[in-house]
Amino acid sequence: MPTNNLPDFDALWDYEHPAQTEAAFRQLLPQAEASGDASYHLQLLTQIARVQGLQRRFDDAHATLDAVAARLSDDLALARVRYLLERGRVFNSSGQPETSLALFQQAYELAEAQRFAFHAIDALHMLGIAAPPDERMGWNTRALAMAEAATDPLAHRWCGSLMNNIGWTYHDAGHFDEALAMFERALTFQQAQDDPRLIRIARWCIGRTLRSLGRTDEALALQLALYNDWAASGEQQDGYVSEEIAECLLALERTAESRPYFAEAYALLSRDPWLVAQEPQRLQRLRDLST
Repeated sequence: MPTNNLPDFDALWDYEHPAQTEAAFRQLLPQAEASGDASYHLQLLTQIARVQGLQRRFDDAHATLDAVAARLSDDLALARVRYLLERGRVFNSSGQPETSLALFQQAYELAEAQRFAFHAIDALHMLGIAAPPDERMGWNTRALAMAEAATDPLAHRWCGSLMNNIGWTYHDAGHFDEALAMFERALTFQQAQDDPRLIRIARWCIGRTLRSLGRTDEALALQLALYNDWAASGEQQDGYVSEEIAECLLALERTAESRPYFAEAYALLSRDPWLVAQEPQRLQRLRDLST
């Protein structure tokens, strides 16, 4: 991908701005339809479905995937893998993880058989998210081993995300020392990739875990440094850094200092449709602590 000199639509992804990504994908649809390349066209539609799901337009996403399913054939293996992945993601994101599991399993088996390493790892990574909690570590470690062994650079880049997911699996289980070690591995990996945004995210995870370990002064120093780095980057931080600064200050009984950060965190995070839908109590707490 791309094929037949068609644009590489995967390069257009901006996960922070799904509406803009959808618009960019839709601009390619006439060219995709006219190309006669069924695989390219159907793969593009799967990514439109994915971006619809990210906007929580789940009915639209399923309708798009229904159109893909009607045109799949046995010779369109990559399009089928991507269809299975995106149908699974829509079910998982809409609160039906149990329905998604069989789809991710099918995606993995087909991708592995066809040697689509990137998508095979993606399917394992999604199993590590959607599976019951006691099964997630097994899927994630299997995916990480596959990513670490991959010769395809894109497949190898999965290592950072998978280390992050494993770190959160440890963290959610209360194994904070193991989580910290994994997040430090993720930071080392992302530094080698030299993506400033991913480096900042990896550092945030370390800071969050330091707070869980009771090392609050260290956590606060790290998050304040991140806050300044975001400002220097010219990008708008998403609110999680402000939230962590506020939580650290509150834990250190510096309540008055925490309030502006809680207010900023609420202002930014309340724009996130996922948080609004899934964690309204968290947002209400930010609002309450800002005054």
